[in-house]
Parts: sequence; C-alpha cells; structure tokens
Amino acid sequence: MGTEPWISAERVAQHLGVAKDTVYRWRERKGLPAHRIGRLWKFQLSEIDERVRAGGADEAQLSDGQTPSPNV
Repeated sequence: MGTEPWISAERVAQHLGVAKDTVYRWRERKGLPAHRIGRLWKFQLSEIDERVRAGGADEAQLSDGQTPSPNV
C-alpha cells in the first residue's frame, strides 16, 4: 500500500470547489486537518474528506459564534 501524498491548500480548494482562502479559514476556525511543513500548510485528502463528511467544514455557525455573510 502506497502512502498518501501531501497536497497544497490550492489542491484542497479545487477538490472541494471552494476558494483557497476558505480552506485556510476552515483550518484556522474549524480545525480542518493540516500539517505545517516549513512555511507551507499541507493536507491529506482522506483527512479532509473525513472532516467534511462529519460536518467539520459547515460554515453555518463559525467557532467564534458569528454567522458568515452570504458572500463568504
């Protein structure tokens, strides 16, 4: 069995169909699984998919209690 590749926030954004800034915001506010390698944040799609399926990327209620604007 091969190891899963580490991917960039840009690739995660493409996979989920969201903006790269959204990926970083979810990492910061919602604890989206990410690992810092040097100055870069890297992700594994299996961890991302698991979190999304569990509702971890839902922006209906952000961790700071604010409701996002419709443009988010």
